[in-house]
Amino acid sequence: MAKSTADDVELRRACESAIEDPKQKIILSLRVAKSHGILGKSSKLGRQMAKPRVLALSTLSKGQTTTAFLRVLKYSTGGVLEPAKLYKLKHLSKVEVLANDPSGCTFTLGFDNLRSQSVAPPQWTMRNIDDRNRLLLCILTICKDVLGRLPKVVGIDVVEMALWAKENTAPVSTQRNVHNGGPVASDMTERELKVNVEKDLVSQAEEEDMEALLGTYVMGVGEAEEFSERLKRELQALEAANVHAILESEPLINEVLYGLEAATNCVEDMDEWLGTFNVKLRHMREDIASIETRNNNLEMQSVNNKSLIEELDKLLERLRVPSEYAACLTGGSFDEARMLQNVEACEWLTSALRGLEVPNIDPTYASMRAVKEKRAELEKLKSTFVRRASEFLRNYFASLVDFMISDKSYFSQRGQLKRPDHADLRYKCRTYARLLQHLKSLDKNCLGPLRKAYCSSLNLLLRREAREFANELRASTKASRNPTVWLEGSTGSGQNVNATDTSTVSDAYAKMLTIFIPLLVDESSFFAHFMCFEVPTLVPPGGIVNGNKACYDDDDDLGIMDIDDNDSKSGKSSAELAALNESLQDLLDGIQEDFYAVVDWAYKIDPLRCISMHGITERYLSGQKADAAGFVRLLLGDLESRISMQFSRFVDEACHQIERNERNVRQMGVLSYIPRFATLATRMEQYIQGQSRDLVDQAYTKFVSVMFATLEKIAQTDPKYADIFLFENYAAFQNSLYDLANIVPTLAKFYHQASEAYEQARTRHISMIIYFQFERLFQFARRIEDLMFTVAPEEIPFQLGLSKMDLRKMLKSSLSGVDKSIAAMYKKLQKNLTSEELLPSLWDKCKKEFLDKYESFAQLVAKIYPNETIPSVAEMRDLLASM
Repeated sequence: MAKSTADDVELRRACESAIEDPKQKIILSLRVAKSHGILGKSSKLGRQMAKPRVLALSTLSKGQTTTAFLRVLKYSTGGVLEPAKLYKLKHLSKVEVLANDPSGCTFTLGFDNLRSQSVAPPQWTMRNIDDRNRLLLCILTICKDVLGRLPKVVGIDVVEMALWAKENTAPVSTQRNVHNGGPVASDMTERELKVNVEKDLVSQAEEEDMEALLGTYVMGVGEAEEFSERLKRELQALEAANVHAILESEPLINEVLYGLEAATNCVEDMDEWLGTFNVKLRHMREDIASIETRNNNLEMQSVNNKSLIEELDKLLERLRVPSEYAACLTGGSFDEARMLQNVEACEWLTSALRGLEVPNIDPTYASMRAVKEKRAELEKLKSTFVRRASEFLRNYFASLVDFMISDKSYFSQRGQLKRPDHADLRYKCRTYARLLQHLKSLDKNCLGPLRKAYCSSLNLLLRREAREFANELRASTKASRNPTVWLEGSTGSGQNVNATDTSTVSDAYAKMLTIFIPLLVDESSFFAHFMCFEVPTLVPPGGIVNGNKACYDDDDDLGIMDIDDNDSKSGKSSAELAALNESLQDLLDGIQEDFYAVVDWAYKIDPLRCISMHGITERYLSGQKADAAGFVRLLLGDLESRISMQFSRFVDEACHQIERNERNVRQMGVLSYIPRFATLATRMEQYIQGQSRDLVDQAYTKFVSVMFATLEKIAQTDPKYADIFLFENYAAFQNSLYDLANIVPTLAKFYHQASEAYEQARTRHISMIIYFQFERLFQFARRIEDLMFTVAPEEIPFQLGLSKMDLRKMLKSSLSGVDKSIAAMYKKLQKNLTSEELLPSLWDKCKKEFLDKYESFAQLVAKIYPNETIPSVAEMRDLLASM
C-alpha cells in the first residue's frame, strides 16, 4: 500500500506558524484541493476551479474542556500559508463522500451553524484514498472522544474503513516517527494516533460476535457482493429490533420530547432576542459609521479651511499695496533726492504686476474677481506713474538744454575754439537712467515720446555747438586761396609752381572731425544705453575712438543694472535697431550742414585739399563699425560723397580747360597742359592720405584720357605736321612724369602708353623723310619685292622697268650726290622740330632706319642682279657716321 508523505513535519510547522497560537496543537495537516459544486446538480466536482488548500485538525484545552477545530489555510502570493476559514467540529453534522467521483477522494463536510444552507458547501479532494481515510478517521475519532458523538457518515462503507484502519495503524505510526525523527510532540499518545476500530466503532463483544458470525458463514461466502447483501439484511433485522426496543421506552421518549420542546422554545426565544439585538446592533453600526463619516468630513473640512485661510492670507499679502509706494506712485516728487524711493516703488509695482500674471499665479486665482480688481488697480497706478514720469522727463530734458543754450560760455566764441563738454549733462541724465529702465518694463510704448523729446532737445544743442565751432574754425584758419585754374591753355605755365601752403585747411577739417565724430559716437552710444535700446554700446566706458579718447570715461558710466537678465541675453532685434537708427536720425539730423560748410570752404581755398580730406574721412569711416553709430557712419559717408563730388567738380573743370586747347587755330610744339599736369600730379601726390589713392587714380585716368584724346584731335587739324606734334608732346609727357611713373602704378601705365604712341609717331615721321629723299631707290626695291611673290628671281631682270639698264639709271639718279641728299634729310628733320633736345635721338633713329632699308636693298640687288655693283653698306655707314 502506498504511503503518503503529505502529513510531514514541515507542513505541520508551517501550519503552526500561520495559526500563531501556541495553545492550539496541530494533530493532523493534509494538502487538499478546494472546489465548489452546484447545489442539486451532479457536476464534475468543479475541478476546473480547484484551489490548493491545507486542512489542519487542532485542539485547544482550557482546564477540563477541550475544543476541536478544523482549520482551512491558503497560500499567499509569496507561497506562505495564512488562515482562511475556521470551523468548530462540534457543529460538524455530516460527512459525505461524493458518489460521482470515481476515485472516491472527494467529500463534503456539513456544519449546522452555517448562515445560508442554500449555498453548496465546499468540496474537498484528497490526493489519494489513504489521505482521505486518514483525515476522516481522525475527524471521527476526535468527535467521539471530545464531543461524545459521531456525525452522519454518507457514501462510505464503515466495514471497509475499519479494515483499512486495522491494516494502516502500524505504518502510520512508523511513518510519523520517520518524518519527525522521534516521538510526536503532542498530547495525543500512540493509542490515540492508532485508529482502533474496536474502540471507536464497535465494542469487543460486538467484534467477537461478528467474528463468530463471519466464521459461521465462511463456508457460504462466495463473493463479496453476496456477503454484503447478507450483512445488509441482518443489519435491517438489527435495526428493526432496535426500533422495537425504542417503542418500548415510550415514557423516556416522551420526557425527552418534552425536554426537546422546552429547549426548542428557549432556543426560539433566544433566537428572537438575538434577532432583536442584531437589528439594534446593525442600527448602531450604521449610526457609528455615519458619525465616523461626518467626523472625517469635519476633520477634512477643518484642514481644508486652515489651508484655505493660509493661501488667502498669502494672496491678500500679494494684493496689498503699501501706502508709501502708493503715495510715491500717484503723487511723489521726481527730485534727485527722491529717486531711490521712486525706483523702489517701480520695482515693487513691476513685481506685483508680474506676480498677478499666469504662470506666476495659479490660473484659478487669476480668474478671481478680487485679483482682477487688484490688477486693474495696479494698471491704473502704472498708467498714472508712467504719465507723470514721462511728463517730468520731457520737461526736464528741455530745461537742461535751454539752460545750456542760454549760456554762451558753452560754445566757441571769437578767438576761442571751445570743445563741447556734455559731462554735466550726462551726469544729470544718469540720475534718471534706472527710472527709464523701469518705465520700459512697465510700458514700452512710453519710451517713444520720451526718445523724441530727448532727441529734439539735444539736437538743438548739438547743432548750435557744431555751427559755432565751424564758424570760429573757418574764421581762425589763415590760408591763401589757390587758383582753381590749373590746366588752362591761355595761362602761363608757371603759375602753380609756387602755390601757397594750404595744409591749415585740411587740418581744420581734421580738427572738426576729431572733435565732433567722437562726440557724436559717444552721444549715439549714450542715447542707445540711456534710452534702453537693446543694442550693444558703441564704445565701452573709457574706450578709444580712432586714437582719440572718448568723451565719457569710467566716472560717466550710466550705472544701470539690467532688470531682466533674459532681456539682456536676448540680443538686439532688427526692429529695435531700426527704431534706434530712426531716433539717431532725429538726434543728429541737421548737423551735417556745418560739416558740409567746412568742406565747401576748404574746396574754395584749395580744391586739391579734397584729396587729404577724403583720406581723413575714410580713416574715420573705417573705424565706425558698431550698430549704435549708424547715423555717424551715414554722416561720414555723406561727407565722403560731398568731398568726392567737389573733387570731381574740380576734375571736370580741369578737363574742360584741357579740351579748350583744341579750339585754337594752330597748335605747335608742346601743349601747355602737359607740364602743368606733371606739376598738378606732383601736388596731388603730396596730398594723398590713407584711402584717397583710388580717388587720385580716378582723377589721373580722367585727366590723361582727356589729354591724349585732345592731343590726337589737335594733331588731326594739320596732318602734315601731326607726327611731329604728337611725338614732341608724348616725349614731353614722358619727361615730365618720369619720376612719378616710377612710384605711381596708374601713371606708369599711362607713361608706357605715351611711350608707345611716341615711338609710332617718330617712326612714321622718319620714314616719311627717308622716302622723300630716296623715293626712286626704295620704290624700285618695293617693285622687286612685289614681283618675287609671282616671278622667279632670275626672270625679274627681264621685266619691264626692272632691267639692268633701269637699275643703273635709278642708282645714278638716287645715289649720285648721296651726301647732299643725306644733308637735306637732316635739315628737313630739323626744320619743323620745336624741341631741339629731341633732334640727336631723332637723327640717330633716322640713320639707323636708312641703313636698315639700304641693307635690304643691297641684298635684293645681289640676289637679282649679281653682276651689278652698288655702293656697299659699309661705305654708306661710314658716310653717315662722318656727317
